[in-house]
Amino acid sequence: MPEAAAASALVARDGQALRLAAVGVAAHRQGLSAGMTLADARARCPDLATAPHDPVADSRELDRLAGAMIAFTPLVALDPCDGLVLDVTGCAHLLGGEDELVAGVLAAAGYTVRHALAAHAAAARALARHGTGHDVRALPVAALELDERALSGLRRAGLKTLGDLAARPMAGLAARFGEAAVMRLRAILGEAGSPITPLRLAEPIRLETRFPEPLARTDDALDVIEELLTRAARIMEERQLGGRRFRVVLHRSDNVRPRLVVETGQPVRDPAAVMRLLRERIDTLSDPLDPGYGFDAITLAVLGAEHLPSRQIGLESGKEDAEDSIAALVDTLGVRLGEERVSRLVPCDRHLPEKAQGLVPAAQARPAPWPAGGETPPRPLLLLDPPQPVDVIAGVPDSPPQRFRWQGRLHDVCLAEGPERIGAEWWRKRGGHIPGNAGDTRDYYRIEDGKGRRYWIFRSGLFGETPGPRWYLHGLFP
Repeated sequence: MPEAAAASALVARDGQALRLAAVGVAAHRQGLSAGMTLADARARCPDLATAPHDPVADSRELDRLAGAMIAFTPLVALDPCDGLVLDVTGCAHLLGGEDELVAGVLAAAGYTVRHALAAHAAAARALARHGTGHDVRALPVAALELDERALSGLRRAGLKTLGDLAARPMAGLAARFGEAAVMRLRAILGEAGSPITPLRLAEPIRLETRFPEPLARTDDALDVIEELLTRAARIMEERQLGGRRFRVVLHRSDNVRPRLVVETGQPVRDPAAVMRLLRERIDTLSDPLDPGYGFDAITLAVLGAEHLPSRQIGLESGKEDAEDSIAALVDTLGVRLGEERVSRLVPCDRHLPEKAQGLVPAAQARPAPWPAGGETPPRPLLLLDPPQPVDVIAGVPDSPPQRFRWQGRLHDVCLAEGPERIGAEWWRKRGGHIPGNAGDTRDYYRIEDGKGRRYWIFRSGLFGETPGPRWYLHGLFP
């Protein structure tokens, strides 16, 4: 986690309990550690700031850091879920020595990290995770990362450090604590190999076609681009990838290189879909795509790609066709109007209705699945901002409305469903939860009037705790 002044931690659910998955520097200094329950952590640090743990985002960030480390050594290996192993043999002198190399790596990481240098990977990993010095023999037996039963047996036998284990016969240790303990000990001590599996960066998808005679017609160039897209599609299909960003460079004879760049909201490898976007891009150019004295070469590069498994076409492909049509429409509008002008609603980690979604560029969003036909959404698609006050008549204080007046018109309620109670986000307030302060609590009702029109109405506040709770109309159902 990035270093911050306030104590912070990531929280994950473990069964019925919430536990700390990772802690920041300030939280660690206050005695908090990963695996501790959130209740115990709050007791020690009442001002602890928490956020949900996202293992997928952690994995992506670790992959990004691994890519950044390629600048220092070509041999970078992942040590999931929060570590990297770098083989810097023969690389330190290029940066002025080991100290300069370590400083460069830490600066490129941008995080507060634990690091260690050693002659081999197993020792460096053990020192970084379990030690504070350079002597592997002084490491605790926990550096072997055995199960808790084996570690307890080692401690009961008086073996507290790796040096204590190294002084004992290996055959006896293997017979009593298992072969895994001996193998890991020998690897950390350097008596056994500890090879790493470096990341292999996928070969970029870049295709080029050169012509013995310059192409003088734009249509001929478009035919060549389509052929390049077909070849790129075969490569992406073999790798189970789909392109998100495509760049075409046309090399003219007079050394002018016009470029065409298109992005898609979803990974695609259909040449026809990309060609449609490229033609739209050409139509939006202020200057036409002039071949001049002709094109000597054309290059195609897939700048961004994501995993896209092969999809089997079912007998009922109406849903898939609808989703593909919507994605194609979004991509076309993005090319015509600009990617930043086409937005999509995405869910946010907030339970208040007016804050449960946000607008992001459609090319960056991951569209949510559409509701199946016939399903009635529990909340309306149209929300009023801000909610409009209404006058309500109810049979008893906590019952749903029987009649309400909105915009000067009186509506009789025929059907009502609810309430759905939504509390205030007390954890975002400075004072936290204050018992008896229920002024922001909302009771939502789905109601229908005599003409079949459906509304989403809520009461702000609870009777007996809030003087004079008010009613508001928040949304309209289709």
